[in-house]
Amino acid sequence: MIWKPHVTVAAVIEQDGKFLLVEENTEEGVRFNQPAGHWENNETLVQGTIREALEETAYHFTPQWLQGVYRWQHPRKDITYLRFAYGGVITGHEPERQLDEGIIRAVWLTPEEIRASAERHRSPLIVRCVEDHLAGKRYPLELVTHYE
Repeated sequence: MIWKPHVTVAAVIEQDGKFLLVEENTEEGVRFNQPAGHWENNETLVQGTIREALEETAYHFTPQWLQGVYRWQHPRKDITYLRFAYGGVITGHEPERQLDEGIIRAVWLTPEEIRASAERHRSPLIVRCVEDHLAGKRYPLELVTHYE
């Protein structure tokens, strides 16, 4: 059997001191996550991040930097995730838009609220991405090359 990680994309969105998360139904109950999901065929990582943010939050997101690349092994499953997280800005909102199946709501939380709710996080990457954002970690979008 060939091993390969699950590649995901995530949006790390901060506005007015709060971060945009989603509350969603998972196999492990209701959890918080950044707007995130699996990278799909025939899209760039940036395109995937834009798509996931819109589908899960109804916010239009424009990535401006690569926040980081994160590897995480799920402790109870034989799954390794490779997450490409992007930071940027909100450029619009469609409040009447239907959110992806399983998404309960989009919610803005302070860093303190995010840290305090860690037991309800889908993964430890949520806090790590927020902490990296607060620490000023930013990498140019051009760091990732999609060769055609």
